[in-house]
Amino acid sequence: MPLIELKHVVGGYGGAPILNGVNIAIEKSDIGVIVGPNGAGKSTTLKAIFGLLKVTGGTIDFGGENIANSLPDKLVPKGLSFVPQEKNVFTSMSVEENLEMGAFTRRDDFSRTMQWVYGMFPVLAEKRRQPAGELSGGQRQMVAMGRALMSKPSLLMLDEPSAGLSPRYVIEIFETIQRVNKEGVGILMVEQNARQALAFASKGFVLAGGQNRFTGTGPELIADPEVAKSFLGG
Repeated sequence: MPLIELKHVVGGYGGAPILNGVNIAIEKSDIGVIVGPNGAGKSTTLKAIFGLLKVTGGTIDFGGENIANSLPDKLVPKGLSFVPQEKNVFTSMSVEENLEMGAFTRRDDFSRTMQWVYGMFPVLAEKRRQPAGELSGGQRQMVAMGRALMSKPSLLMLDEPSAGLSPRYVIEIFETIQRVNKEGVGILMVEQNARQALAFASKGFVLAGGQNRFTGTGPELIADPEVAKSFLGG
């Protein structure tokens, strides 16, 4: 059974649907990358999974349960975390306070998880007392990811994790995503740096017009002449 499986998902914000039958399935061992042109429904797919918009058709199975239209606060305890592209840190709070907020659903001792997150992002340990708003864009992205990991998710969803980052931080964020996955966390991410992200994706999904156009491993999609010409800049 896949960790998460979307079957013929239709949905949007009212009016004409943005998603018109999206199909996605990944295992816990997978890094799934969703790519496509602007307006294809990439970020909308993640928001649909996380209960941030109305799903009017299809199913979203997570852990053997249809979670379509479930509220986010019900999904986090089930093992689902989402890092949006924007406004994803509490700027006036310290790094450590941000991480603590990520454990708000937990009733156990999360100190070991905190140390695990600091191991994943050593720079955050150095800056744990510093307000998150004073950090660089790449470091704020690490805070956002670290906070999402504090709930011990089985699936981490990331919306454009490399957006606006310097090339150095893009490489660092992508390397960290791969390390998190090797620690047993499934990854489903939307990414504009399509070729770079597909290079390490075990599952790739090309969306256009709210529908699947191509599906395969990341390297398979990169090697497909039609995908390369239409969606990867040649």
